[in-house]
Amino acid sequence: MNKTLPELKTFIETAFSKTAADPLSPDESRSVFSAIELLDKGDLCVTEKQAILLYFRVTKNEVITNGPFTFFDKIPLKTWTGNEGVRVVPQALVRQGAFVSPGAILMPSYINIGARVGKNTMIDTWATGGSCASVGDNVHVSGGVGIGGVLEPLQAKPVIIEDNVFIGSRCILVEGVHVASGAVLGAGVTIKGSTKILDVSGSSLKEYKGHVPENAVVIPGTLPKVFPAGTFQVPCALIIGQRKSSTDLKTSLNDALRNFEVSV
Repeated sequence: MNKTLPELKTFIETAFSKTAADPLSPDESRSVFSAIELLDKGDLCVTEKQAILLYFRVTKNEVITNGPFTFFDKIPLKTWTGNEGVRVVPQALVRQGAFVSPGAILMPSYINIGARVGKNTMIDTWATGGSCASVGDNVHVSGGVGIGGVLEPLQAKPVIIEDNVFIGSRCILVEGVHVASGAVLGAGVTIKGSTKILDVSGSSLKEYKGHVPENAVVIPGTLPKVFPAGTFQVPCALIIGQRKSSTDLKTSLNDALRNFEVSV
């Protein structure tokens, strides 16, 4: 289907305005599949999620075979030829409609539709990249990390991880959190949209929400909060220093982990 992106967008928006009971026209259905194909190839990044939601509407569950494994789902898995420049370790699973850049390494992990993984990025064992999440170049996503996905509501923001970020094991990033380039997140950091991110590295306290600043070194923390039953500790994230952007990235990362005693 040779349509310009504005034409594709118009067809998808028209189709999305229909109720689930209204059939899509042939052109509208083809537009949905074209959009997913462009996402799959990396020619589009997700800013509008309507095409993905429509894709769920126009496809049916069917048996999907992947080597000796079978699944029953609406969205097939990516297949690999070896020419993509991506190292894919069994059982790294990537749904069609997600894009993985050359140089990336996928340990046994899961990447959902609409997600994007940058060049030379490591997705370590049992990490998950949620729908529409964006992970930049030269990022290390450690074992068991949960990067949240978002399809509904439409106005919700996807999680964005910029380039050269290190995410320690078992971190959880959800609700449209934005991690700026060069940041280092220690093991077990949990950040959602309402989580307080407190910079305690200087003489005065700075507070962020939903955004980890560039080159920040972050560890888990707690804050006291008063409830009817008493005062209890609730999670927060603490910025305890800055990763040096002026030095070699690998050296800088090692320094950050060693100097600030950050668990990974």
